[in-house]
Amino acid sequence: MELVFVVSREMDGMCLRDFLRNQGVSATLIKAVKYKTNGFWMDGKPVRTCDAVIVGQRVRFSLPPEQDTTVEAEDIPCTIVYESDHVMVLEKPAGMAVHPTLNYTNGTLANAYMGLLEKRGEKGVFRPVNRLDKDTSGLVLCAKNAYAAPILAASAKKIYRAILGGVLPSPQGVIEAPIARAEDSIILRRVHPDGKPSRTEYQQEAVTQQELSLVAAKPVTGRTHQLRVHFAHMGCPLEGDELYGGKRDRIHRHALHCSEMWFTEPATGQTVWLTSSLPPDMQALLDE
Repeated sequence: MELVFVVSREMDGMCLRDFLRNQGVSATLIKAVKYKTNGFWMDGKPVRTCDAVIVGQRVRFSLPPEQDTTVEAEDIPCTIVYESDHVMVLEKPAGMAVHPTLNYTNGTLANAYMGLLEKRGEKGVFRPVNRLDKDTSGLVLCAKNAYAAPILAASAKKIYRAILGGVLPSPQGVIEAPIARAEDSIILRRVHPDGKPSRTEYQQEAVTQQELSLVAAKPVTGRTHQLRVHFAHMGCPLEGDELYGGKRDRIHRHALHCSEMWFTEPATGQTVWLTSSLPPDMQALLDE
């Protein structure tokens, strides 16, 4: 894939390296282009990264070839919510792992992504910018190349919908409670003074007659199990989340869905905002 950038008046005289960084090209990618491709070109002539750029010039370079991946391509249906030359956003169902692991060697979102590329006759690697627990459903943002990955990682924001067992003390608020790994457990997390700073913003959207709460939650920090731990800490664990004290009699997985996402589209610099409706099992829990 070839990328082209036009030098604006504001960047006239800037060295090529600084110009590229201003366009969102990472230092790692600049180095890879220098040593793994035919380098950078300006108006049809090769240039060094220390050379000055001139207003109106067109800077061109090719992305390095993708590395081989061990993820097997599988013919698994998957829903594409948004796609461009640099971005693909998929809708992950509950019960599907994002990456192959020792326990889930296939049938993952990564396998589905590689299968999709294989059908198109394309090559690539799976680069998820956000990762969801196996039982969390919703939007997963994927960078289609090495240029897009850092831009998306720096700009992506997410909002989740969660169904809690109980009613929070305030319909809107912030939970700031440090999260650490629980003793004698690789998986379990807990609120603990020695943990990493963690912040969750939330807005209660509905309360059912059974005192289940639908909340919109924004994890400002990105700790493992952050929303699950924070809401359990508030005495309102996610429905179905047995690991943190939730009841599983009405839903067979923790009731958490990545429902909104916005990020900077690398091709245009514009903000893309996407939404995803509640999946049937969570909607049914509210409809009861």
